[in-house]
Amino acid sequence: MTSETITAKASGTCALGDLSVSRVGFGAMRLTGSAAFHHGTPSDRDRSIAVLREAVELGVDHIDTAAFYFSALRSANELINTALAPYPDDLVIATKVGPHRDYDGDWATSARPDQLRGHVEENLRQLGRDHLDLVYLRRMGQDSIAEHFGALAELREAGLVRHLGISSVQPRHLAEAQAIAPVVSVQNRYALDRPDPEADELLRRCGEQGIAFVPFYAVAGETGERGATASHDEAVLAVARTHGVSAAQVRIAWTLHQGPNVVAIPGTGNPDHLAENVAAGVLRLAADELARLNAARQNAG
Repeated sequence: MTSETITAKASGTCALGDLSVSRVGFGAMRLTGSAAFHHGTPSDRDRSIAVLREAVELGVDHIDTAAFYFSALRSANELINTALAPYPDDLVIATKVGPHRDYDGDWATSARPDQLRGHVEENLRQLGRDHLDLVYLRRMGQDSIAEHFGALAELREAGLVRHLGISSVQPRHLAEAQAIAPVVSVQNRYALDRPDPEADELLRRCGEQGIAFVPFYAVAGETGERGATASHDEAVLAVARTHGVSAAQVRIAWTLHQGPNVVAIPGTGNPDHLAENVAAGVLRLAADELARLNAARQNAG
């Protein structure tokens, strides 16, 4: 499979409320360094900007970011603003609020409901926008998300936010949020090497209701914020050899095969990996390959 002429449009589309995006988007976390947050070394700024512009040229119309995506020298939102503003009309930028990092990079106390407006406004300022297309409430372990999600619903009514999503939640939180305002997307950790019955249940519920399901760390696996995993099950490697693709591409393809409402947001600061990630959107896995990968997932962990 060659990646040079494959664009994100070839992956198909998925609805985020009244917005339509390609099923392969771009996660901005890895733009800031060799690993996310304070891990690794800061990225080359010009290279990160070039990756963003190449992503749009490859048809990517959905970028996932956050104000807390920064390293010692780089801010994902600043890079996005510099590279892409004035933004294409069809570009959807999703961000998330709730977690908070101090300027020195340490994680601080997550936002109270009354502080979420400040988080939204900081994203607006950094991105240079007058509204945000999609804002996720990233749950930080609280039992109920009603008060926090209600605060975001008020910002939606005020016109600062177009659509709302929830992230890092349990199945019961979806119904809790929907009782307050429409939920167009759920973003949870979900990966081929990470069996998770709660995530499977959320995926099922989202599929039944036409809600987008946007997995994070689908390529990174257990290494999470430290970058893409180099450890792959033999089933993944075997499928990769059959198709002449990378293991990461198989992981992205498997993710997309979980349902037409699933949207992948692989991130990278490497232009070659970017093209491979986008090309994974057209990789079709046979039924026996999916069965083998699913069996490997059940045996993982």
